Amino acid sequence: MPLPSHLTPGIAIHALASRLRQLPPSCGPVRLIGVDGHAGSGKSTFAGQLATALGGAPVLHLDDIATHEELFAWTERLLREVIEPLTRGETAHYRPYDWRARHFGPTHALPPAPVVLVEGVGAGRRALRPHLARLLWMELPHEEAWTRGRTRDGEEQHAFWAGWVEAEHRHFAEDPSRPFADLLVRQGSEGYEVLPGPVGTTGPDQDLTHSDGPSAVC
Repeated sequence: MPLPSHLTPGIAIHALASRLRQLPPSCGPVRLIGVDGHAGSGKSTFAGQLATALGGAPVLHLDDIATHEELFAWTERLLREVIEPLTRGETAHYRPYDWRARHFGPTHALPPAPVVLVEGVGAGRRALRPHLARLLWMELPHEEAWTRGRTRDGEEQHAFWAGWVEAEHRHFAEDPSRPFADLLVRQGSEGYEVLPGPVGTTGPDQDLTHSDGPSAVC
């Protein structure tokens, strides 16, 4: 069921949840919903609120999948540990990464719920898109998002952010998400706006997510 071109701020997230429930499954019995955007764009907060609106839908945070050594090179592990079991209708098991201790923690179970959210930078990468029922992009320019992220994490993470910005630039240049987003999400003072995806449009990060043709989805 398509979304209207504009949903009123404040109630958009509930209307969105209702429509997501009605989508056909995309990953075995699961409607897998990707929430992508730049670091600091508000993905985790939005995904948490959307999960609540969905009645407690599970949320997979890609920060739990990535590591210091594999900021973006985690695709095969995610497919093996999470996507393949869900496709078979089985509970997935993965070990969240502890960013402070720099090692993987205890095993976490992810059941094949009717709707599962995957949030994080890279949730819309080409290897995951075939398994998604919808891809949502948090519509916030990268510099503003990164400024928010740096402020949130404090000075002690300054060196990490310097490396992250370079890695994120490289990731979205090689494997853009925004051009393939079904919906754009903008945070306002009274809630969220949900707008149609960017097909055929130019957005604030077109320099990072520009695609020259079919090679971008190979």
